[in-house]
Amino acid sequence: MKVVGFNGSPRKNGNTSILINYVFEELNKEGIETELFNIAQKPLRGCMACGKCKELKNGRCIIENDDLNFYLEKMIEADGIILGSPTYFSNMSAEMAALTQRAGVVARANNHLLQRKIGTSVVAERRAGATSVFSALNYFFLIAQMVVPGSSYWNMGIGMGEGDVEKDLEGVQIMRTLGQNMAWILKKVN
Repeated sequence: MKVVGFNGSPRKNGNTSILINYVFEELNKEGIETELFNIAQKPLRGCMACGKCKELKNGRCIIENDDLNFYLEKMIEADGIILGSPTYFSNMSAEMAALTQRAGVVARANNHLLQRKIGTSVVAERRAGATSVFSALNYFFLIAQMVVPGSSYWNMGIGMGEGDVEKDLEGVQIMRTLGQNMAWILKKVN
């Protein structure tokens, strides 16, 4: 089994990545392979609403000059998907919005390519606004007909400076519980 994670933060090793890695630790303990992609390192453009993915039905976005199709292939191959984003003005990062919108449209246009996979979100925040990011990321999973595991609270950690989420002990525990719950579901359905 494999879970792929997508870090939507421009900080490759920042708070969002740290939170995702706490989830990964629990998955790894259960023998589940993990792989993390830092999508902000190579920015994605937004959806052009051209409809070519619906017309061609080849499981790909017609935009070929960024890594969206590579990321979508990784999602399709995986059993589980984690989307992680920092909170920017009560919203996800622009890169994460581009990923969810384009991957979501292509998946839906091609017979629901992500259907019945396990998907969960992870959100880093400074102080507030993370619940709207959490909701928006989960909308991606739900419209894709995916299974969304819960945790002991909403999947978010608090911290401003790089590494500050390590001080949010409840946030760390939420991520650990999330990883345990995701592993349990993956083992039940596979």
